Amino acid sequence: MDAAGTAAGTPARVRKPPGERRAEILAEAARIALHSGLERVTLRAVADPLGVRPGLIGHYYPAVEDLVIDAFVLAVTGERDWLFGDPEPPLRQMAGFVQRAESAEAVELCRLWLNARHLARFMPGLAVAIDEQEALDRERMVALVEAGVDCGDFLTQDPVGACTRIYMAVDAIGVFANNAEPFEHPAFRHFVADVAGWSLGVDARTLRADSVA
Repeated sequence: MDAAGTAAGTPARVRKPPGERRAEILAEAARIALHSGLERVTLRAVADPLGVRPGLIGHYYPAVEDLVIDAFVLAVTGERDWLFGDPEPPLRQMAGFVQRAESAEAVELCRLWLNARHLARFMPGLAVAIDEQEALDRERMVALVEAGVDCGDFLTQDPVGACTRIYMAVDAIGVFANNAEPFEHPAFRHFVADVAGWSLGVDARTLRADSVA
C-alpha cells in the first residue's frame, strides 16, 4: 500500500462531485438507450463503461425505472435542442428538420420513440414523460411555423395543425425503423417533406434540397 492507502498498481478511485457524477451516469444511460434500447439500461450496463460498481449507480437511482425515464428524456431533449438550436431563417430550419427526419441517422431516435411508447404501457412514469416531451416538441415546432408565417416563408393559417401533421409524418416513418430491409421508394423516403410542404404551403422539393435560398 502507498501513503494514500492504495494497493500498488491499482488506480485510485476518483470521487467526483455528485452533480458531475449524476450527469455522467445519465449521459451513459442515454447512450445505451439510443444504441441498444431502454431495456438495456441496467445498473451494471451503466456502471461497467464508467468503471464503477453498480451500487454507485443505485445510490443515484434507487429505482432503475427512474434512470430509464431520465435517459429517454435526455436523449430526446438533446435531439430537440440540436434541431431547433440554431437561429436560422424558418424555411432553412424547417428544411434541416425534414432532412434530419428522413436521414439514416434518425433511425436510432425513431427506434427509441417506438421503444418508449411500447414500454409506456407498463411504466406510467414513462408515459407521462412521453406526453411532456411531445408537448415541448410541439411548442418548438409551432413557434417555428409561426415565425415562418410572419416572415412569409409559410402560408398555413393553422400552425398547430401543420405541426401536428408534420410530427405524425415523422412518426409514420418511424414505424418502419425496425424493418430488416430498407424501403427506398421516393414516396416513402420523402414522405415527411411531402407532408410538410403540403401543410406549410411550400414546395416539398425545397424542403428536401441541400440548401435553401
